[in-house]
Amino acid sequence: MGLYSRVIFPRLLDLSMSSKSMTAYRQQLLADVSGNVLEIGFGTGLNLPHYPDTVQALTTVEPNEGMGAIAQKRIDASPIKVNTTLLNGEALSLPDESFDSIVCTWTLCSIPNAKKALGEAYRVLKPGGKFFFIEHGLSNEQTIQTWQNRITPIQRIIADGCHLNRKIDRLVAEAFDEVTVEEFYADDLPKIEGYFYRGVAIKAA
Repeated sequence: MGLYSRVIFPRLLDLSMSSKSMTAYRQQLLADVSGNVLEIGFGTGLNLPHYPDTVQALTTVEPNEGMGAIAQKRIDASPIKVNTTLLNGEALSLPDESFDSIVCTWTLCSIPNAKKALGEAYRVLKPGGKFFFIEHGLSNEQTIQTWQNRITPIQRIIADGCHLNRKIDRLVAEAFDEVTVEEFYADDLPKIEGYFYRGVAIKAA
């Protein structure tokens, strides 16, 4: 992992993802999360202050060790018991059916094999458990899609593997038994990077 990915990018990410609108999206998504929770793509811990009292424990997955120094201050301030790991979302060395809820926020865009990561999420989720997600991805407008496809190769370099053109709803639907998702443009982002998918997927009981 190079200097940019380990030192510079975590700070840029923390700054860009800390806006009022992003915070509001986090709060809305996390309101119904409960039980023993796994967060895939913990990053700098921006979700942590917004977890409700119904969360009993949190295990985090984050392969970029550079995120940890920034996240630690939020972990220290949280009443939630947090178990941090440097695991990769594509290969979770965690037991089958061990989590009540899984959270994934603006992460599926940057995992090289998102299908494999979602399969792993399904495996470690308890029957009846819920996968909560908000991601950016492929727009429903052809002209925006064209630009997303053009810019993604550059985006992957400057944003540590991020793809602008993934069809998130389809990826999640292929992995889970029941999916509810809403699609919208973020108010304060360019359409190319601000087409959001927010929803909940369920593993059949």
